[in-house]
Amino acid sequence: MPNEDIRPSVGLRPVINVSGTMTSLGASIVVPQAIAAMGSILPQFVEINDLQRKASTVIARLTGGEAGFVTASCSAGISLAVAAAITGNDLAAIERLPDVRGDKNEVIVQMGHVVSYGAPVDQAVRLAGGKVVLIGQATSTYRHHLEGAITEKTAAALYVVSHHVVGYGMLSLNEFCEIAHAKGVPVIVDAASEYDLRIFLEQGADLVLYSGHKFLGGPTSGIVAGRKDMVRNTFLENLGIGRGMKVGKESIFGVMAALEAWETRDHDGIRERESGYLHLWRDRFDGRPGVKAVIEPDPTNNPLDRLRLTIDAREAHITAWDLADALARGTPPIIVRDHEVEHNYFYLDPCNLHPGEEVIVAARIGEELDKAQASNEIIATSLEDRSRRRFDGLLRWPD
Repeated sequence: MPNEDIRPSVGLRPVINVSGTMTSLGASIVVPQAIAAMGSILPQFVEINDLQRKASTVIARLTGGEAGFVTASCSAGISLAVAAAITGNDLAAIERLPDVRGDKNEVIVQMGHVVSYGAPVDQAVRLAGGKVVLIGQATSTYRHHLEGAITEKTAAALYVVSHHVVGYGMLSLNEFCEIAHAKGVPVIVDAASEYDLRIFLEQGADLVLYSGHKFLGGPTSGIVAGRKDMVRNTFLENLGIGRGMKVGKESIFGVMAALEAWETRDHDGIRERESGYLHLWRDRFDGRPGVKAVIEPDPTNNPLDRLRLTIDAREAHITAWDLADALARGTPPIIVRDHEVEHNYFYLDPCNLHPGEEVIVAARIGEELDKAQASNEIIATSLEDRSRRRFDGLLRWPD
């Protein structure tokens, strides 16, 4: 942690993030190598396309792809990749988007993969002029769904890897690629929050899109990697809709540094440290009245675990969502991973903690649980009202 915390001086709450690599909280702690790289290039002028060529070499080495480039975000990468599947290298078609001539603009997505990462994943397709074709049902997709959806209008098929997607009943990436490629359809993979930079191309994807700022710890950015011709066509979209998604020299150079730091990072040491945090929390809370603490693996097989805190409101005297909200309101604010809180649990993710914050998290949760235990009544506000208020702050912005 830096010696001086700048947040209070500009009126920002000094939040502690146990939610994970969430964009709404700033995604991740940027690694020192990326900070140094950005600072070194900011005063200098460069030819951006040449810098992107240098980035392509680094991206190709780390991902196993033939080429790559840096864009504004993984969401931008989806739109650019879809646009490229529609236009190819036709510069006039690139300038016309999102207007499309001809019918080949359909993008196939499994229904169980249409999630929100802060915005709907299908909107990223539509922004590029793509028409989303949903296959299967919310909890099941079979070969015949994909085979039957591919027509002469199909431009691409999009596969989403995320903890938000339905975790069962979907086509595997291997099978998805096999079916799509048999009919000449390229496969684009959204792997924004994934740790393994090589596996998706190895399993058959043509383009893979990564976040440059989540697990990698680079600046806010997205990484496009894969087949050389598709990367080139996707990069050409910067002459069209990609102009509004442009990335600066500092982000390109920062991502290059973050990727190179990834090669030498002590992944085992980091996992050991995070495991220590998880065991501290589990030992502190499991067995308290109404509390069950279990360490669980990441649902998309990233090499990390989280602590699930399940709350029985009758014994703990507080609901899981009221506990999460109390932590977020307190001093210091603790932001937990509460996207499934209606099931009476939330997660503590250790991957973005500064040393010593794990103790603060344990103390704050203990304080709130003690306070609830001392209450004669169960603290149980309406979950429906909580959901209704979710966007109140945004709708009032700026105050």
